[in-house]
Amino acid sequence: MTEIVKIKPGTGEWPVLFLEMTDPPKVLYIEGQWPSEEFTFLTVVGSRRFSNYGKEVCEDLIAGLAGYPIAIVSGLAIGIDTIAHKAALKAKLSTIAFPGSGLDRSVLHPSSNKKLADEIIYAGGALVAEYEPLMPAGIHTFPKRNRLMAALSKASLIIEAGEKSGTLITARLALDYNREV
Repeated sequence: MTEIVKIKPGTGEWPVLFLEMTDPPKVLYIEGQWPSEEFTFLTVVGSRRFSNYGKEVCEDLIAGLAGYPIAIVSGLAIGIDTIAHKAALKAKLSTIAFPGSGLDRSVLHPSSNKKLADEIIYAGGALVAEYEPLMPAGIHTFPKRNRLMAALSKASLIIEAGEKSGTLITARLALDYNREV
């Protein structure tokens, strides 16, 4: 595991689009390499219970972005989020994961994606949270992290979503932040 760095608003590392938020985080914890300013962020989220079609579409769309200065942002969740991160790695795109927990591997959620988190760091991506490194995931942590993913990106790509889902929360938040969906 690499070092987890704590940053605050007003520093050079602070994401500019977070300044537009009505409820920005007070701090961010970042592990890994934040993409340079030349990158455009694209949030890709979707269902935990995805179809084969949804998986193929996600992989194909992300593969088509290879070679462009695009960073794929997702939540490290099981399902489309995992597929998006893996497709970004395969396409050699930068990827940023926002788990619904702190970044310490003892609490990283979901624990089944600890290896993927390490692969993201190894490939030059980043893990980001507004939670203390040892904070476990809870029902309240996921909507809060969804707002960060929605605010950070110029656009959000939705790949399948249930009628009542975190994916649709992210889509609504992106629209609230005047982002493309």
